[in-house]
Amino acid sequence: QVHLAESGGGLVQAGGSLRLSCTTSEPTLNNRVIGWFRQAPDKEREFVAGHIGTNGATYYAESVTGRFRIFRDNTKNTIHLQMDHLKPEDTAIYYCAASAVASRSHGAFGEWGQGTQVAVSS
Repeated sequence: QVHLAESGGGLVQAGGSLRLSCTTSEPTLNNRVIGWFRQAPDKEREFVAGHIGTNGATYYAESVTGRFRIFRDNTKNTIHLQMDHLKPEDTAIYYCAASAVASRSHGAFGEWGQGTQVAVSS
């Protein structure tokens, strides 16, 4: 059973930064793909960023490339999502999820955290 726990959401002004954290077990980080997704009200859940545990590679949605960075903190068994230059359109509930494959589809991710709210004011 894979357990994922997100933290770090909050309210920030446009242009500001937040760091989200997704904590899980070391075997999960080593062997799975951890993805960050987000869902705004009345919108579909969309892919944000992914970290491939077997080789450390990362991949991003075009909308966040250059502003967000996903990285692993080995000391804390945590995947962080550093979000800079935030925009009001980044407002959403952010979820981390685990998958056996690198995908941008939420259907490929079988385990999910509970989500953390991010709100960006203009």
